[in-house]
Amino acid sequence: MQLRPDQLEAHLAKGPAGLKPLYTLHGDEPLLVQEAADALRAAARVAGFAERKVFTVAGAHFDWSAVLGAAQAMSLFAERQLIEIRIPSGKPGKEGSEALQRYCAEVCERIPEDVLTLVQLPRLDFQQAKSAWFGALETAGVAIRFDPVERRALPAWLAQRLARQAQRVADGEEGERTLAFFADRVEGNLLAAHQELQKIALLYPSGPLSFEQIEAAVLDVARYDIARLVEAVWSGRTARALRML
Repeated sequence: MQLRPDQLEAHLAKGPAGLKPLYTLHGDEPLLVQEAADALRAAARVAGFAERKVFTVAGAHFDWSAVLGAAQAMSLFAERQLIEIRIPSGKPGKEGSEALQRYCAEVCERIPEDVLTLVQLPRLDFQQAKSAWFGALETAGVAIRFDPVERRALPAWLAQRLARQAQRVADGEEGERTLAFFADRVEGNLLAAHQELQKIALLYPSGPLSFEQIEAAVLDVARYDIARLVEAVWSGRTARALRML
């Protein structure tokens, strides 16, 4: 089962009864993945998954039997446990592929009420996304892909985040100019954008924000790549191309 990132909040709002036995988070945006993982951990605690075990897959000699054993062992201190499996490379290998498929069959299907599993992966290429092990993860629970927030969507993303902290830009053209300026300063760097938003919350009270306030507060922390530079050149967006250069 696949969910969009913006559907996760409503999914978790269903309460403990709506939780699936396994959640797979994958993508290139560390901030969005981290926030989703935190939301899932909070929901798990509310549902009684009091014990947490974390496994990070590093190298070719990772002991997958330890993951299976931990999930199948009953805790002495808690009836339910949260198992986190982190695969930073996105490549579990042959042994890992078999272990993940076995895990989905033995843990997620046989004892789904006692163990909640959270798998974290980086962005997957086409071959990885079509692999048997990832297919098993999707079938056993919920998979959520986090794509980069593109420049055209960034002003709306910033406005939404400002609203969460009871702040907003002016209406009309002034507000659009303010959000465009903000977006130019933080494009390609959501972690830094999050920090800038937190700084604004500390500097200014709730309510409307002027362009001058944003201009004075936000640092230039944007990050670009060659692909976006080429796109700007071919589309004839001179000002954007010069800014990226």
